[in-house]
Amino acid sequence: MRGMPGSRQDEGGTASERRVPARAVFLVGFMGAGKTSVGRALSRRLGWRFEDLDDRIQTREGRTVPEIFQQSGEAGFREAERAALAELLQQQSGAPLIAALGGGAFAQAEIAALLAEAEVTTVFLDASPDELWRRCGTDVVERPLRREEAEFRRLYDLRRPRYLHATLRVETNGRAITEIVDEIAGILKLDQRVSSEEK
Repeated sequence: MRGMPGSRQDEGGTASERRVPARAVFLVGFMGAGKTSVGRALSRRLGWRFEDLDDRIQTREGRTVPEIFQQSGEAGFREAERAALAELLQQQSGAPLIAALGGGAFAQAEIAALLAEAEVTTVFLDASPDELWRRCGTDVVERPLRREEAEFRRLYDLRRPRYLHATLRVETNGRAITEIVDEIAGILKLDQRVSSEEK
């Protein structure tokens, strides 16, 4: 799959050159990037199904994400995450889908490999660590890996190079969700495809 503008793989290719339009878009990025909020808004705009992978994990495990981390450690959570993603991809069957992954998912080699094999479109929602830390501080979601700020920034620096392997990178600093959704839909020409399918 060729890279998109802003992605690390971009070599001059654009979304208009894609032979097969996206039918599954997976949002990746650090905690606080807005993956769930943007994903829900994008799914409403396109009329596509939305899924938050963390919700699927919690349903499969019968435990919350913080409980999984506490009881099984990060390794146990990552295994549950990989299994949930494999299940989601197996059940997708080509139906249009928007999915939000947890902050550490795309940084895991097995997760990235599953997504690459499935040939889905991945979108990295990027923001500065200052902005991400601020957002997480006002979020009601409990984040097991949001520790002191120095550790937060270290983890961000560790993961960001992996996020840059996504198909598309979209800057989110100081931007409204609707603006971010407009950019994703525009670059991937999702509105155009939906309109043609509805005729």
